[in-house]
Amino acid sequence: MSLAVKENIKGVFLIILGIFSASFGLKGFLIPNHFIDGGVTGISMLASFSAKIPLSVLIFIINVPFIILAFSQISKYFAIKTLVAIAGLSLVLATVNFPVITHDKLLIAIFGGLFLGAGVGLSVRGGCVLDGTEILALYIGKKIETSIGDMILIFNVIIFCCAAFILGIESALYSILTYLAATRTIDYLVEGVEEYTGITIISEKSTKIKRVLTIKLGRGITIYKGKRSIIGKHPEIEGVTDMDILFTIVTKLEIGKVKKLVNEVDENAFIFYFPISNAKGGVLKRRPLHQ
Repeated sequence: MSLAVKENIKGVFLIILGIFSASFGLKGFLIPNHFIDGGVTGISMLASFSAKIPLSVLIFIINVPFIILAFSQISKYFAIKTLVAIAGLSLVLATVNFPVITHDKLLIAIFGGLFLGAGVGLSVRGGCVLDGTEILALYIGKKIETSIGDMILIFNVIIFCCAAFILGIESALYSILTYLAATRTIDYLVEGVEEYTGITIISEKSTKIKRVLTIKLGRGITIYKGKRSIIGKHPEIEGVTDMDILFTIVTKLEIGKVKKLVNEVDENAFIFYFPISNAKGGVLKRRPLHQ
């Protein structure tokens, strides 16, 4: 089985899992208690509560303009996958019955947001989205470097203001908590597990380390020219020597592998690393929807 086929199967599995997770969050927590989320889902829920129109119908209809945007501005393949995924979400909402888990408002807000956010995050990792506002966020995010979650925050302020009038202030406040739980879950699943991390390596064996990382890890290496200060007990052995400082960007999951490869060459190498919010170009591992 080719790698492309395996990736497609994995993507389909993640999307199906995401659809059921989001549906469970909606029908098992939010809908029975009149809580909403943000984005198109939140708009659809508000309209459903107000006009008594089935949520499954509204979610599909309201998402159509955003799918058209994805078709013209992102890619046809992505738009088709998103169309099928949203249709699948609507179908599951219309046909599958989930048990109502709790009526405790705090638990509803937290776990409803968690399951809904997990559904959206899993679908993103599968190569599509379940909410049209993520499409708009992805499109704008190509122009303005920021996370998907931060972009969606901008779109949701007016939704929760409307919720305060329609559902009441208390439900709106709990809905904001739901949204925050969902957003954090989305960001973690999409970016947290494979967050870009900058690693700096200082070693006397930098040439060999550079070769090992390039060949075995497949990452680009940046070399800084630095100087190493040597200070001893006696002034005559003090001095400064030239040395190369290596820098590369990997994902959080690859940190352990980098440290292992470096230690195999030089156990005394000095390594430090830090998270990087945004990175593009060069030889980077591609993350979901970061094409």
